[in-house]
Amino acid sequence: MLIKDTVAIVTGANRGLGKCFVDALIARGVARVYAGARDPGSLTPLLEAHGDRVQPLRLDVTSDADARTAAEHAGDATLLINNAGVLESLGVMEAGGLEPLRREMEVNLYGTARMALAFAPVLAANGGGAILNILSAASLVAFPPFGSYSATKAAAMSLTHSLRYELQAQNTMVHGLYAGFIDTGMVEYVDAEKVSPRDIVTAALDGIEANVVDIDADERTKAVRLALRDDPEGLIRSSWQRADDFRKVYPANSSD
Repeated sequence: MLIKDTVAIVTGANRGLGKCFVDALIARGVARVYAGARDPGSLTPLLEAHGDRVQPLRLDVTSDADARTAAEHAGDATLLINNAGVLESLGVMEAGGLEPLRREMEVNLYGTARMALAFAPVLAANGGGAILNILSAASLVAFPPFGSYSATKAAAMSLTHSLRYELQAQNTMVHGLYAGFIDTGMVEYVDAEKVSPRDIVTAALDGIEANVVDIDADERTKAVRLALRDDPEGLIRSSWQRADDFRKVYPANSSD
Protein backbone atom coordinates (compact mmCIF):
# COMPACT_ATOMS: atom_id res chain seq x y z
CA MET A 1 0.00 0.00 0.00
CA LEU A 2 1.36 3.41 -0.93
CA ILE A 3 1.04 6.02 1.83
CA LYS A 4 0.76 9.04 -0.48
CA ASP A 5 -2.81 10.19 -1.08
CA THR A 6 -4.27 7.78 1.49
CA VAL A 7 -6.70 8.92 4.18
CA ALA A 8 -5.58 7.76 7.62
CA ILE A 9 -7.03 7.65 11.11
CA VAL A 10 -4.67 7.49 14.09
CA THR A 11 -5.87 6.67 17.60
CA GLY A 12 -4.08 8.22 20.58
CA ALA A 13 -2.81 10.91 18.22
CA ASN A 14 -2.25 13.73 20.70
CA ARG A 15 1.21 12.76 21.94
CA GLY A 16 4.12 10.33 21.76
CA LEU A 17 4.10 7.79 19.00
CA GLY A 18 0.64 8.81 17.80
CA LYS A 19 1.69 12.42 17.21
CA CYS A 20 4.78 11.19 15.34
CA PHE A 21 2.52 9.08 13.12
CA VAL A 22 0.41 12.11 12.23
CA ASP A 23 3.49 14.22 11.43
CA ALA A 24 5.05 11.48 9.31
CA LEU A 25 1.85 10.72 7.42
CA ILE A 26 1.47 14.38 6.50
CA ALA A 27 5.12 14.48 5.39
CA ARG A 28 4.50 11.47 3.14
CA GLY A 29 1.67 13.19 1.36
CA VAL A 30 -1.52 11.70 2.74
CA ALA A 31 -4.70 13.46 1.71
CA ARG A 32 -5.97 13.70 5.28
CA VAL A 33 -5.38 12.40 8.78
CA TYR A 34 -8.19 11.95 11.26
CA ALA A 35 -6.51 12.41 14.64
CA GLY A 36 -8.30 10.69 17.49
CA ALA A 37 -7.94 11.63 21.16
CA ARG A 38 -10.13 11.50 24.26
CA ASP A 39 -9.64 15.27 24.60
CA PRO A 40 -9.78 16.97 21.18
CA GLY A 41 -8.30 20.10 22.73
CA SER A 42 -5.02 18.23 23.15
CA LEU A 43 -4.77 18.03 19.35
CA THR A 44 -4.37 21.82 18.94
CA PRO A 45 -0.59 21.67 18.24
CA LEU A 46 -1.21 19.23 15.36
CA LEU A 47 -3.93 21.44 13.91
CA GLU A 48 -1.66 24.48 14.16
CA ALA A 49 1.16 22.61 12.44
CA HIS A 50 -0.81 21.01 9.63
CA GLY A 51 -4.01 22.97 9.19
CA ASP A 52 -7.11 21.30 7.79
CA ARG A 53 -5.16 18.26 6.59
CA VAL A 54 -5.61 17.07 10.18
CA GLN A 55 -9.19 16.55 11.32
CA PRO A 56 -9.70 16.16 15.09
CA LEU A 57 -11.92 13.42 16.45
CA ARG A 58 -13.14 12.92 20.00
CA LEU A 59 -12.25 9.26 20.36
CA ASP A 60 -12.01 7.04 23.41
CA VAL A 61 -11.23 3.55 22.09
CA THR A 62 -12.99 2.02 25.11
CA SER A 63 -16.30 3.48 23.87
CA ASP A 64 -18.43 1.66 21.30
CA ALA A 65 -20.28 4.91 20.58
CA ASP A 66 -17.04 6.83 19.94
CA ALA A 67 -15.77 4.13 17.59
CA ARG A 68 -19.04 4.15 15.61
CA THR A 69 -19.06 7.96 15.42
CA ALA A 70 -15.43 8.00 14.27
CA ALA A 71 -16.27 5.56 11.47
CA GLU A 72 -19.14 7.81 10.38
CA HIS A 73 -16.95 10.92 10.33
CA ALA A 74 -13.97 9.19 8.71
CA GLY A 75 -15.93 7.39 6.03
CA ASP A 76 -13.18 7.96 3.43
CA ALA A 77 -10.43 6.30 5.52
CA THR A 78 -8.14 3.77 3.86
CA LEU A 79 -5.59 3.29 6.68
CA LEU A 80 -6.35 2.67 10.36
CA ILE A 81 -3.47 2.99 12.81
CA ASN A 82 -4.39 1.45 16.17
CA ASN A 83 -1.89 3.31 18.30
CA ALA A 84 -3.74 4.07 21.56
CA GLY A 85 -2.33 2.08 24.46
CA VAL A 86 -1.82 2.09 28.21
CA LEU A 87 0.90 0.66 30.47
CA GLU A 88 0.36 0.01 34.18
CA SER A 89 3.91 -1.30 34.82
CA LEU A 90 2.74 -4.08 37.10
CA GLY A 91 2.65 -7.82 37.29
CA VAL A 92 -0.65 -9.38 38.31
CA MET A 93 0.73 -10.48 41.70
CA GLU A 94 2.24 -7.05 42.30
CA ALA A 95 -1.08 -5.40 41.52
CA GLY A 96 -2.88 -7.68 43.94
CA GLY A 97 -6.04 -7.48 41.85
CA LEU A 98 -7.33 -7.45 38.30
CA GLU A 99 -8.10 -3.77 37.75
CA PRO A 100 -4.77 -2.85 36.08
CA LEU A 101 -5.12 -5.83 33.75
CA ARG A 102 -8.72 -4.87 32.97
CA ARG A 103 -7.73 -1.28 32.14
CA GLU A 104 -4.96 -2.43 29.83
CA MET A 105 -7.12 -5.07 28.18
CA GLU A 106 -9.89 -2.54 27.56
CA VAL A 107 -7.53 -0.29 25.59
CA ASN A 108 -4.77 -2.55 24.26
CA LEU A 109 -6.96 -5.48 23.20
CA TYR A 110 -10.64 -4.52 23.16
CA GLY A 111 -9.87 -1.03 21.86
CA THR A 112 -7.96 -2.53 18.93
CA ALA A 113 -10.77 -4.97 18.22
CA ARG A 114 -13.42 -2.25 18.64
CA MET A 115 -11.75 -0.01 16.06
CA ALA A 116 -11.26 -2.90 13.63
CA LEU A 117 -14.96 -3.76 13.89
CA ALA A 118 -15.99 -0.16 13.30
CA PHE A 119 -13.64 0.50 10.39
CA ALA A 120 -13.54 -2.80 8.51
CA PRO A 121 -16.69 -1.87 6.55
CA VAL A 122 -15.26 1.59 5.83
CA LEU A 123 -12.01 0.12 4.51
CA ALA A 124 -13.90 -2.44 2.43
CA ALA A 125 -16.01 0.29 0.85
CA ASN A 126 -12.85 2.20 -0.04
CA GLY A 127 -11.06 -0.71 -1.71
CA GLY A 128 -9.61 -2.61 1.25
CA GLY A 129 -6.81 -0.47 2.61
CA ALA A 130 -4.81 -1.49 5.67
CA ILE A 131 -4.77 -1.66 9.46
CA LEU A 132 -1.62 -1.23 11.55
CA ASN A 133 -1.77 -2.54 15.13
CA ILE A 134 0.92 -1.26 17.48
CA LEU A 135 2.22 -4.31 19.32
CA SER A 136 5.47 -4.79 21.24
CA ALA A 137 8.50 -6.97 21.77
CA ALA A 138 6.52 -7.86 24.92
CA SER A 139 3.99 -9.54 22.61
CA LEU A 140 6.68 -12.10 21.82
CA VAL A 141 8.10 -12.75 25.28
CA ALA A 142 6.76 -11.55 28.62
CA PHE A 143 8.65 -8.94 30.63
CA PRO A 144 7.44 -9.72 34.18
CA PRO A 145 7.55 -6.13 35.56
CA PHE A 146 5.08 -5.30 32.78
CA GLY A 147 3.26 -8.57 33.32
CA SER A 148 -0.32 -7.50 32.60
CA TYR A 149 0.81 -5.28 29.70
CA SER A 150 2.70 -8.20 28.16
CA ALA A 151 -0.43 -10.33 28.41
CA THR A 152 -2.53 -7.72 26.64
CA LYS A 153 0.02 -7.25 23.87
CA ALA A 154 0.35 -11.01 23.35
CA ALA A 155 -3.44 -11.16 23.05
CA ALA A 156 -3.38 -8.22 20.63
CA MET A 157 -0.80 -10.06 18.53
CA SER A 158 -3.07 -13.10 18.31
CA LEU A 159 -5.97 -10.82 17.40
CA THR A 160 -3.84 -9.25 14.68
CA HIS A 161 -3.13 -12.65 13.15
CA SER A 162 -6.83 -13.55 13.23
CA LEU A 163 -7.92 -10.22 11.74
CA ARG A 164 -5.38 -10.68 8.97
CA TYR A 165 -7.12 -13.92 8.01
CA GLU A 166 -10.64 -12.58 8.47
CA LEU A 167 -10.12 -9.42 6.43
CA GLN A 168 -8.11 -10.85 3.53
CA ALA A 169 -11.28 -11.45 1.51
CA GLN A 170 -12.03 -7.70 1.51
CA ASN A 171 -8.44 -6.92 0.48
CA THR A 172 -7.52 -5.35 3.83
CA MET A 173 -3.93 -5.97 4.94
CA VAL A 174 -3.46 -6.16 8.71
CA HIS A 175 0.05 -5.32 9.90
CA GLY A 176 1.64 -5.77 13.32
CA LEU A 177 4.34 -3.36 14.53
CA TYR A 178 6.81 -4.66 17.12
CA ALA A 179 9.30 -2.59 19.13
CA GLY A 180 11.05 -2.49 22.48
CA PHE A 181 11.41 0.65 24.62
CA ILE A 182 10.37 3.73 22.63
CA ASP A 183 11.44 7.17 23.84
CA THR A 184 8.00 8.50 24.76
CA GLY A 185 6.25 9.51 27.97
CA MET A 186 4.97 5.99 28.52
CA VAL A 187 8.38 4.79 29.70
CA GLU A 188 10.09 8.08 30.50
CA TYR A 189 10.91 6.83 34.02
CA VAL A 190 12.91 3.86 32.66
CA ASP A 191 16.67 4.39 32.36
CA ALA A 192 17.34 2.07 29.45
CA GLU A 193 18.29 2.24 25.80
CA LYS A 194 15.32 3.56 23.85
CA VAL A 195 14.55 4.05 20.19
CA SER A 196 13.39 7.32 18.70
CA PRO A 197 9.64 7.31 18.00
CA ARG A 198 10.38 8.86 14.62
CA ASP A 199 12.55 5.87 13.72
CA ILE A 200 9.76 3.50 14.77
CA VAL A 201 7.22 5.38 12.67
CA THR A 202 9.55 5.41 9.67
CA ALA A 203 10.01 1.63 9.95
CA ALA A 204 6.24 1.18 10.30
CA LEU A 205 5.31 3.22 7.24
CA ASP A 206 8.13 1.69 5.19
CA GLY A 207 6.82 -1.74 6.20
CA ILE A 208 3.29 -0.90 5.14
CA GLU A 209 4.51 0.28 1.76
CA ALA A 210 6.59 -2.88 1.35
CA ASN A 211 3.64 -5.11 2.37
CA VAL A 212 5.54 -6.52 5.36
CA VAL A 213 2.93 -8.10 7.61
CA ASP A 214 4.95 -8.29 10.87
CA ILE A 215 7.20 -5.24 11.10
CA ASP A 216 10.13 -5.54 13.52
CA ALA A 217 11.04 -1.91 14.00
CA ASP A 218 14.17 -2.07 16.16
CA GLU A 219 17.18 -4.23 16.97
CA ARG A 220 15.76 -5.37 20.33
CA THR A 221 12.77 -6.96 18.62
CA LYS A 222 14.94 -8.57 15.95
CA ALA A 223 17.13 -10.06 18.69
CA VAL A 224 14.06 -11.44 20.47
CA ARG A 225 12.90 -13.08 17.23
CA LEU A 226 16.29 -14.75 16.77
CA ALA A 227 16.36 -15.94 20.37
CA LEU A 228 12.87 -17.39 20.07
CA ARG A 229 14.12 -19.44 17.17
CA ASP A 230 17.53 -20.44 18.53
CA ASP A 231 17.25 -20.48 22.34
CA PRO A 232 13.73 -19.85 23.66
CA GLU A 233 14.52 -21.14 27.17
CA GLY A 234 17.57 -18.91 27.34
CA LEU A 235 15.47 -15.96 26.24
CA ILE A 236 13.02 -16.56 29.10
CA ARG A 237 15.85 -16.85 31.64
CA SER A 238 17.33 -13.63 30.29
CA SER A 239 13.95 -11.91 30.58
CA TRP A 240 13.66 -12.99 34.20
CA GLN A 241 17.18 -11.73 34.97
CA ARG A 242 16.37 -8.37 33.40
CA ALA A 243 13.18 -8.33 35.44
CA ASP A 244 15.19 -8.87 38.66
CA ASP A 245 17.55 -6.04 37.70
CA PHE A 246 14.65 -3.78 36.75
CA ARG A 247 12.86 -4.25 40.07
CA LYS A 248 16.03 -3.41 42.00
CA VAL A 249 15.90 0.03 40.39
CA TYR A 250 12.14 0.41 39.98
CA PRO A 251 10.22 -1.26 42.82
CA ALA A 252 6.63 -2.24 42.12
CA ASN A 253 4.37 0.80 41.71
CA SER A 254 7.37 3.13 41.41
CA SER A 255 5.89 4.62 38.22
CA ASP A 256 2.52 5.45 39.76
